[in-house]
Amino acid sequence: MRRVYRVFESLDALVTVVEEARSLPMTSNCVVPRGEVLELLDDVREALPGELDDAQDVLDRRDELIDDATQEAEQTRSGAQAEADQLLAEAREESERMVAEARAEAEKTVARARHEAERAVAESRRKYAELTERAQAEAERVTGAGRAAHDRYIADGQAEQHRLVAQTEVVRAAHAEAARLVDSADMEADRLRRECDTYVDTKLAEFEDTLGKALRTVSRGRTQLWGAGNTSAVGVSANGRTGTGMDLID
Repeated sequence: MRRVYRVFESLDALVTVVEEARSLPMTSNCVVPRGEVLELLDDVREALPGELDDAQDVLDRRDELIDDATQEAEQTRSGAQAEADQLLAEAREESERMVAEARAEAEKTVARARHEAERAVAESRRKYAELTERAQAEAERVTGAGRAAHDRYIADGQAEQHRLVAQTEVVRAAHAEAARLVDSADMEADRLRRECDTYVDTKLAEFEDTLGKALRTVSRGRTQLWGAGNTSAVGVSANGRTGTGMDLID
């Protein structure tokens, strides 16, 4: 903004020089100091390219912001994928472990039930040999109890196995969480890209407005400088900067 102020200040100074210049008798021309006018024009020329450099800086910054947003989105996506893979592996490992434990526990339960049934049958046979009638009754009772225990242990083992197998739902939950993380990363990348485009567009609009104001001011200054009359007079030449003295302008 300081360079824009310099343009305004230089143009105001040019207007002041022309307004205060000594008029030539019988004409609409005036005498102005060449060195002072050229110096003010140099100030205007040096101030304008600075604004163009600021515009290029804004464009360069836009590319940098887009690259940063893209890199951050890629890092977020990679992190989400890695985390999802880790959760999936842990869930699969935990599920396999629980299934193996359930199978082992079921096998132990069945073995205990079978052993208990065999022991009960052996005990009933021994008593049957000693006391035929009493042993037969006791054998039937013990056999029935053993079978009931056997069925109960098998049923409990199968129920425990089904319950542990149901834990595989953790795997599906891990998949869902992984998909959510990836979608969140994509949404964040889109948001950053939109914010970057809005920022660049705002800066370019500000520069366009500033540059338009500066050009309108230069145009008014030139109109005021050259519009005083239509008669020809000796002007400032393009390569006459090294001369001295006073020149004439329209």
